[in-house]
Amino acid sequence: MAHDIGGNPLAPVLEAARGAGWTTATLSLAGVTDKAAFMERCARGLGLPDWFGRNWDALADCLTDLSWAPASRGRLLVVSGWQEYARAAPGEWRIAQEVFSSAVEHWREEGTGLEIVLSLGPVATERDGS
Repeated sequence: MAHDIGGNPLAPVLEAARGAGWTTATLSLAGVTDKAAFMERCARGLGLPDWFGRNWDALADCLTDLSWAPASRGRLLVVSGWQEYARAAPGEWRIAQEVFSSAVEHWREEGTGLEIVLSLGPVATERDGS
């Protein structure tokens, strides 16, 4: 889950996490307004395995069974541009947050770090690469 975020104001945070041996990733949800687009963005943005079924249970499985991802001391995922999805599909966004929260809790119990941060900065767009 390592991706270059060039020009992102969170770059120092991501670099610090990498310096501590954590893997980092960013997930831009800019332009996402429904579940299908959310699942596709997760599949592409997080490099999920081919067996990812593009549903809530499959996303939960991918985030709690990271055997498909390179080994890491911990992981930091920064989600940006989520506000539009939250407004367009509030019920789905609540489920997404529950899946994220459950994954974070799972890895805390396992003693491996996973933190998912929702960026509150300006809404990013796919065009500007944020």
